[in-house]
Amino acid sequence: MFGNSEHTLWVEKYRPDTLEGYVGNQSIVEKVKIYLDNGDVPHLLFYGSAGTGKTTMAKLIAKNIDCDLMYINASDENNVDTVREKIKSFASTIGFRQWKLIILDEADYLTPNAQAALRNLMETFSKTTRFILTCNYVEKIIDPIQSRCQVFAITPPSKKDVAIRVNMILQQENVSVKPEDLVSIVNAGYPDIRRILNSCQRQVVNGELTIDKQSLIESNYMDKIVEMLQTIKDKKQLFTSIRQLLADSHVKDYTALYRHLYDNLDAFAVGHIASVILIIADHQYQDSMVVDKEINVCAMFVKIINELY
Repeated sequence: MFGNSEHTLWVEKYRPDTLEGYVGNQSIVEKVKIYLDNGDVPHLLFYGSAGTGKTTMAKLIAKNIDCDLMYINASDENNVDTVREKIKSFASTIGFRQWKLIILDEADYLTPNAQAALRNLMETFSKTTRFILTCNYVEKIIDPIQSRCQVFAITPPSKKDVAIRVNMILQQENVSVKPEDLVSIVNAGYPDIRRILNSCQRQVVNGELTIDKQSLIESNYMDKIVEMLQTIKDKKQLFTSIRQLLADSHVKDYTALYRHLYDNLDAFAVGHIASVILIIADHQYQDSMVVDKEINVCAMFVKIINELY
C-alpha cells in the first residue's frame, strides 16, 4: 500500500504505491485504473495546488506499469538543453521494458523554448515513450502540450479524509495524539498534505504529538493577515504588523496567500474590490519571476493598504 518502509521521511515512507492507498480524486483514480489494467498509459498532465497528490499519482503510475523511468524536476532543470539532450537521449535509446516513462515534475517552470522542444518529442517518440507532467499552474503549459495530454485537475481530499489518513500514519508510528490537536494541525496545513505530514513528524516528542502552539499560529498566518486588514485602521501600524507576521511565519511560498486574499475580499476590501484584485493579480504574476518573494508580497501590501486607507 505504501512506498519505502525504510525511508525516514514520512512523506516518502507513506507515499502510496497502489491506487487503493491513494486518498481523494476518485474519478481520476478510476480512470488511471483503466490505463493500468490495459497496460497503456497516455501522456498525462496533472495540475493543482501544492501537496495535493500530483507527484504521488505520477510515481504510483510508474510503479505499476512495465517501464524504464526518468524523473526530472523542472524547477531545477527547465531549459531547452535539458529537453534536447537529456530527455531526447533517453527517449531515443532502446529500452529494456515495454515503455519508457518520463515524469516532468513542476513542468510549469519549463521555459517556452523548452516546452516547444518537448512538444515535438512527445509526438516523435509516442510509440515507445510516455510523458507525465505535473504543475501548479496549467495555464503556464502551452496549448500544443495540453492537447497531447489527458489533463486532470488534482483536488485536495476533504479535511476528514486527510485527518483519517494522518491518524492512521500516527498509529503506525506508535504516536499518540489528542483529537483536538489532530484537528488543529490539519486545519493549519490544509490543503497541503505534505506540509501536514512534515509538521506532524517534526512535532513528535517521546511517542506523542506535542503541538507547538506558536507554530500553528505562524502556519495559520493567512487568516491573521485578513483579520489585521479588517481591524487595524492605522496605515503604519497595519503594514508593520503584516510585515512582522510574514517574517515570523517563515513562509517561502506565497501562492496560497494570493488566493486566500482574493477569496476574502468581501471581508476587508468592500468598496475597493476591483482595484485590490488588480493589485493581487499583478503581484501574483510577478511572484514566479522575482528573486525575493517576501519583498514582492510586502510591496503588494503597501499598495493594498494605500488603496484601502
